[in-house]
Amino acid sequence: MQTKSRGLAPRAVGALSGGSMTACCASGGSGDADPITYWASNQAPTVEKDAEVLQESIDRYTEETGVKVALEVIPWSDLYNRILTAVSSGEGPDVLNIGNTWAVSLQSSGAFVPWEGDALEQIGGKERFVQSSFATGGAEGQAPTSVPIYGLSYSLYYNTAMFEAAGITEPPATWDEFVEDAKKLTIDTDGDGSIDQWGVTMAGSSISNNAHQAFVRGLQNGGSLYDDEGNPDFGNDGVVAGVKQWVDLMAVDKVVSPSDAESVNGADMAATFADGQAAMFFDQAPGDNLKSRDFTDYAAAPVPMETADATGLLGTQSHVAGINVSVFENSGNKDAAIAFVKHLTSDAEQKYLNESFGALPVVTAAYDDPAFQTDVIKLKQVTLADHAQPMPLYPSEGQMETLVGTAIKNLLATAAQGGSVSESDVKSALEDANSQMSSGQ
Repeated sequence: MQTKSRGLAPRAVGALSGGSMTACCASGGSGDADPITYWASNQAPTVEKDAEVLQESIDRYTEETGVKVALEVIPWSDLYNRILTAVSSGEGPDVLNIGNTWAVSLQSSGAFVPWEGDALEQIGGKERFVQSSFATGGAEGQAPTSVPIYGLSYSLYYNTAMFEAAGITEPPATWDEFVEDAKKLTIDTDGDGSIDQWGVTMAGSSISNNAHQAFVRGLQNGGSLYDDEGNPDFGNDGVVAGVKQWVDLMAVDKVVSPSDAESVNGADMAATFADGQAAMFFDQAPGDNLKSRDFTDYAAAPVPMETADATGLLGTQSHVAGINVSVFENSGNKDAAIAFVKHLTSDAEQKYLNESFGALPVVTAAYDDPAFQTDVIKLKQVTLADHAQPMPLYPSEGQMETLVGTAIKNLLATAAQGGSVSESDVKSALEDANSQMSSGQ
């Protein structure tokens, strides 16, 4: 999949001649102000669709300010490494999206504008944002270096026709019910001796998805990826139990196709699900991917827990998921970059962007729009309010995701090849990942 060219417009290098946003952005659509560059994350089924949606918003910004924006949409598989390269080289865009779980790791680099003082005032202040989403912008007690743009949470998506055919009358509320239902839904439908309908599909090669599952399933089982002092602790009993449950879906329960060990992202899961090859999957916002495949025979439900009435950390169903936006400290057009963030997080653009991408607004005023009154959106609002925790807010979180996610990817690869994965295997893999970590502080 090709990304957009970085060469759509030259990046400003020198300092602004004017010292205020008004001086920068009051040209009223003349198009003669210094341009800015924007790296956007891939939210739609294709980067081309992302560009189409975002360009409408960018055009409104350019019309209002006279500042042109060179857009590049970057697939998730490449985004983090691209950002790290830009941080180390000092050659990055003016504005960029980040996965909010990377916020503290990237904050520690010192490469991004802190959202405090005048910068925070320019975008309307902290209070206009959904507070659980705003809290993901940086380490506790420090000025955040990113602000939310899209809100997300995990849900269970299930094929309603398959559930009815299997005699399942409601979605599973507990993990045991989930596994039981998945077994009922794993079927040789044409009688040729091979499974052609699996109970669950997963993106086994997705580092981030795997890390998210370790986080959620670990908390549900009484564990945590970091100890109370902020030190990595991947091998504790709760995390091991949670990861074992996840890997067991393929290795022991046999409700996930071995081919899913090579699946890389949400689009792969949505395709498998829409093609009728699997009955359930966990994802954050697959609506556009399913719609693009003309598939509507599904519903969403809360992520199953160990017990149906679990609360607090044991009742975690998702991390506080979403996408944030940052401005590079060395931007040559910082005022225009901050003005662009103001535009993206304005009430009107929040309604437009999040409706277009099937995500949740991150400003409270946008929720009065009818587009955000659907059952799926209301479910995710409840999840974020009552059953979500932020990923660990430590600078090493990004490294943790890479190491834990890769460890799980390798365990799933072993399972896909027919190998057994014992509890000691899971513990050893997680402890090995832990040994490669730097301090969590």
